[in-house]
Amino acid sequence: MSRDHALEAFRRESQALTDAVSGLSAAEWNLPTRCTPWSVRELLGHVCVVIDWVPGMLAGPTPGEAGISAADYYRPDERFSSRTNRARIALARDRAAGPADGLGPAEDFTATWRRVDRLCRAQPAGRTVFSRHGDAMLLSEFLITRVVEVAVHGLDLADALGHEPWLTESAGDAVLHLLLGAEHKAAADALGWSRPRLLRKATGREPLDASEAARIERLGIRWLALG
Repeated sequence: MSRDHALEAFRRESQALTDAVSGLSAAEWNLPTRCTPWSVRELLGHVCVVIDWVPGMLAGPTPGEAGISAADYYRPDERFSSRTNRARIALARDRAAGPADGLGPAEDFTATWRRVDRLCRAQPAGRTVFSRHGDAMLLSEFLITRVVEVAVHGLDLADALGHEPWLTESAGDAVLHLLLGAEHKAAADALGWSRPRLLRKATGREPLDASEAARIERLGIRWLALG
């Protein structure tokens, strides 16, 4: 997927999330999510944190070659260990406690993703970056992982709030392409699930029965390690 397509998916899904969380009540911000121990506010703080890695990556050294794809990025190594997860939880809670500029959680998220969108649009095609885990990646490939974060945690937030999922078509396509490859639309149609349900299944948010697990295996769906 090109940088422009990845950015379009990121932009549309981020705007949909902004629209969904703008105007939440204090009680709604404090609702629990399936991403224990985070509340709605803290989970959105996590999404801010993982998007906000991008400016530092763009300002840092540039690898000569990209060796890691978006799919490879989700390999289950130290980045998803208990120690890393504890740090991830703490960073999200710190962010949710309030950014330095005093913005509320919805405003912080909006300012963060718009800054990343603006910076990435200014980059040349084929730009490479190092992820915070040391992966040498095309910026377009890393952006797909940020689409995953916004889209999948958007489902978590929708479920916590009791809202219908707002998954956008462009983000759904980007994530399904990651999971299913070039034939993602035909494979998704073969499963017969809505895109939100497929993402819940593929990330372990909904259990699979034996027949569903067999169909998933036949299609060669990549399971994402999301910590």
